[in-house]
Amino acid sequence: MKLLFKINLVLLLLFALGIAVTARVSHQLLQNNARDEMIEQAKLLIDSALAVRSYTSTNIAPLLETQIKYEFRPEMVSAYAAISLLRNLREANPEYKQFLYREATLNPTNPANRAVDWESDIVQAFRNGVSQTSLVGERDTPNGRMLYVAKPLKAGAACLRCHDTVDVAPTTMIAKYGSAGGFGWKVGEIIGAQIIQIPDTLARSRADAAFRVFMGSLVGVLLAIMLTLNLLLWWMCVRPITKLSALADRVSLGETEVPDFATSSRDEIGSLAQALSRMRRSLVQAMQMLET
Repeated sequence: MKLLFKINLVLLLLFALGIAVTARVSHQLLQNNARDEMIEQAKLLIDSALAVRSYTSTNIAPLLETQIKYEFRPEMVSAYAAISLLRNLREANPEYKQFLYREATLNPTNPANRAVDWESDIVQAFRNGVSQTSLVGERDTPNGRMLYVAKPLKAGAACLRCHDTVDVAPTTMIAKYGSAGGFGWKVGEIIGAQIIQIPDTLARSRADAAFRVFMGSLVGVLLAIMLTLNLLLWWMCVRPITKLSALADRVSLGETEVPDFATSSRDEIGSLAQALSRMRRSLVQAMQMLET
């Protein structure tokens, strides 16, 4: 078995072990990083929606105070502005196509915003003080496993323009949505939650794509290293050793006039070449002494 083949066999085994260990560690790491990235993006979207809510309540709603007496305009509702913003963002940017935004409320004016069972559990968790900032979790749905990020939604002073009592609520709003819900809110009360759902497959697909690129790059680098090592080993070790072996064979067959192996290297190969040259000269001298 050739020396270079033995070295390549050892390198292949080491590289295969390294690739297997790296693949196992990096795959899980990339999955966790992709999940964390999805969570951070969801939190950013929720914060953006919250900023739009605040801007609408502070700057838009007062401008429509007079008009609301004659016609209810949903544009003055902060929830409507936030939901519209994220809907437009999803339609315009494929990256956020699968980010589903909801403002789940326990006692909403618009029935479409009423919290379902699992959303109610999240709102109640915020109301019970489980978290004051955000909740992250996963849930199974008919469409597959979903990752969700939620933040509490508190009633502000501006909300009471429409959600204090039926008596003070705009009549145009009552005419549009009725008086069955959306009243009795208190300033600072957690009335709902901003929730973004993301398909678990989205994070996994991003992680798998990054994993394929990473492992492909790793294998490519290892192959390049292996090829370089082969060239270096052939040039620095295999080639001179092969020549030295051929000269030693000629000397062993009685060819005492073979030239010395010319090398200027001071490494082990050079030392071996010098030793073989001395051995040849000693052999020639010994044979000459025997002949005389």
